Amino acid sequence: MAIRKFSTSTIKSGSKSSKFWDQTTTLFPSTYDVLVVAGGGGSAHGGGGAGGLLAHTSQTLTVGTTYSVTIGGGGNYGGYNTSTGWYDGSNGSNSQFASLTASVGGGRGRRQDNVYNGGDGGSGGGGAYGGTGGTAQSGQGNAGGGSTQSGQRGCGGGGGAGAAGTSGDSSTGGAGGNGSSAYSSWGSATSAGENIGGTYWFAGGGGGGSFGTGTGAGVVGAGGNGGGGDAFISASQDGNGEAGTINTGGGGGGGKSDGSVPTHNGGLGGSGIAIMRLAGSVTAASTTGSPTRYTDASYTYYKFTGDGSITF
Repeated sequence: MAIRKFSTSTIKSGSKSSKFWDQTTTLFPSTYDVLVVAGGGGSAHGGGGAGGLLAHTSQTLTVGTTYSVTIGGGGNYGGYNTSTGWYDGSNGSNSQFASLTASVGGGRGRRQDNVYNGGDGGSGGGGAYGGTGGTAQSGQGNAGGGSTQSGQRGCGGGGGAGAAGTSGDSSTGGAGGNGSSAYSSWGSATSAGENIGGTYWFAGGGGGGSFGTGTGAGVVGAGGNGGGGDAFISASQDGNGEAGTINTGGGGGGGKSDGSVPTHNGGLGGSGIAIMRLAGSVTAASTTGSPTRYTDASYTYYKFTGDGSITF
């Protein structure tokens, strides 16, 4: 039940006046919690790193203040262009809620100009062809996996919010790092995140691309949000990496790493998300960007999958 703020009105009776309370105005909670996930990195052959994940609790809520929201997009995939040659996937974009809550986009999976290290980001991208994994932003994610052998071999998985990506070997791409299920109740209440076995996950790393007909393609992190790496070993695998899941910050999966031209492409990174949580049943005074409002027994949630704002 919503908590009410009592306002006064005056009734005059002769020379005297009296006041009564009118239960019309919602008294908002004094604090809020917020989960913010940036866009995941796109992949070339190394898996894309997940977007950075941050959660802030007990933030002061100021009635009348407008809180602006920016949701980062996922990075583009990498591959081969007949005019310009090989190119990387790109980093994901930052997400932000108000001025104090920002998360960093995921690192790209590499394959360009003989520089094969994964890109740095919220979580690091996977390395390719003997390169190292990218580094992670402190407190927002984990490093990407490397590639243990130079040349056209298995590539590293991108890092996730819950774990680092693993390294590729002579034939098999590394797994993407697990996402985080620490905010599963937020996902369940708001239908956000990817439901894996009844649990909602955010910010999983993309799997690294495999080489040739390796025994297994790079696999998605257990977080379920990063795209799977690929190798052309069955009709169901076309050699292109899978995209990270939208609105989870998942990294893109790596494409087949056989060096062929035209190349097999990596996967797109998944876009980010922001979820605001307030105690009780409350309704914002105004919003932009059409956030989705949900409630459960204890909280009200506002989910942003695109840019906007909210005022109480």
